Amino acid sequence: MIFTIQPDGPVAIYEQIVAQVIYGVAAGALEVGTFIPSVRELAEQLLVHPNTVARAYQELERAGVVTPRRGRGMEVTTQAPTACRSKRRELVRERIRQALREASASALTVDEIRALIEKELANL
Repeated sequence: MIFTIQPDGPVAIYEQIVAQVIYGVAAGALEVGTFIPSVRELAEQLLVHPNTVARAYQELERAGVVTPRRGRGMEVTTQAPTACRSKRRELVRERIRQALREASASALTVDEIRALIEKELANL
């Protein structure tokens, strides 16, 4: 799995890492038993501070998505796919809500917002 971040984006880098792991597990790109890159490896790959990656991994561990394996790294847990599919829905729903709040705040009508959404869905 290839990680990408938007350093200047509105979402914190550690949250971007967490979301990408969750999406990867939910989509099946990261299977149970797979090891994700070490903190040092991912920090070097993304050109971020290792503490940023460590924070993301701590959150993933707290959520039961990964577990540390001494001397081997962080492994995707057996309960991760179910947890990640649920969390993926929450993350996407919140981003949709945020986009809708922005659209509403910009004085778009409900019909204009609906038309934009339908157009974007058609482009998928």
